[in-house]
Amino acid sequence: MRKTTTFALLATALIALGCGAGATDEAGSAGGDTAAKGEDKPAKTAKIGQAARDGKFEFTVKSNKCGVAKVGSDLLGDKAQGQFCLVTVNVKNIGKEAQTLDGSSQKAFSADGTEYSSDTEAGLYANKDGSTFFEEINPGNQVTGVFVFDIPKNVKLTKLELHDSAFSGGVTVALS
Repeated sequence: MRKTTTFALLATALIALGCGAGATDEAGSAGGDTAAKGEDKPAKTAKIGQAARDGKFEFTVKSNKCGVAKVGSDLLGDKAQGQFCLVTVNVKNIGKEAQTLDGSSQKAFSADGTEYSSDTEAGLYANKDGSTFFEEINPGNQVTGVFVFDIPKNVKLTKLELHDSAFSGGVTVALS
């Protein structure tokens, strides 16, 4: 079962890279407000509950829950190496064409700047409907799902860097 899951994740990741290869960072050009404030870096850091735009996506972090040891069911699930942090995010497509949300493009950071990648396998178990793993979102539509990060037990996440694709500049959201 583990080999099948790993193979499926690898195949999906390769497809995601192929689909995103022609993507461009359109921060602000799809109705975002970052172009008006300068395109050098994200204009500001959003907070939980505030909308933040990167390219064709508008992200709103709804909640952040750390200290979770396992996601999924007793039969199908994933155990944390340290602790899981579950970040619930609403993602809206603000562009004029479909865009694929890739959970593996999302990053989290601790206070000392250590970067943590999203755990896509745990994300599959945390999202019964698969809302944050390779979900295509049409213009004007939105999904809400959970990004999962497996971090050491003694670490606290302080911010997220959310991306509309693997190649976009990202937008920062403070978690505290």
